[in-house]
Amino acid sequence: MEIILIKDVEKLGKAGEVVNVKDGFGRNFLIPRGLAVPSNSAALKRLETDKQKRLEDMEKARSAAEAIREKLENLSLTIAVLTHEDEKLYGSITAVDVAAALKEEGFDIDKSFIVMDDAIKTLGIFEVLVNLHPGLSAKIKLWVVKK
Repeated sequence: MEIILIKDVEKLGKAGEVVNVKDGFGRNFLIPRGLAVPSNSAALKRLETDKQKRLEDMEKARSAAEAIREKLENLSLTIAVLTHEDEKLYGSITAVDVAAALKEEGFDIDKSFIVMDDAIKTLGIFEVLVNLHPGLSAKIKLWVVKK
C-alpha cells in the first residue's frame, strides 16, 4: 500500500514523503491515527501545493530575517551595570539581558536565539551571535559599561 505521511513516523519517514507499507499497517494503524493518508492523485496534488506553499513561506521568512540581520549588524547595544570596586559585575549578563536590551531597541528576539558561550562577568566590548533563521545569523556588538 502506498501512503503519504502527514507527520514524521520513526523508522518510516518524514512528513510529506510517499512510502510503501503493508496494507494492514497502513489501514489499521497509520491512517486511523492521522499519521498518513492513502496515496491517490488528489492527495499527491495537495502534497505538491503544500510543498510549494511551504517553500514560499520559508523564502519570505528568510528575506525578513535578512532585513533584520542588516539592522542588527549595524547595532551597538550598551548595557549599564553595577560593579564592585575592582570592576567586576555584581551579577552577570546573560541571553535574557541581551534579549531585553534588544527589545528596548525595537527587536523582539527570543532569548533562545541568542548564542553566548558563557555569561559576561566583566566590563568591556563583546560580540554576541543571534540566530535569525537556519543558516543565517547576525553578530551584535555589546558594550558592558559601569552604571
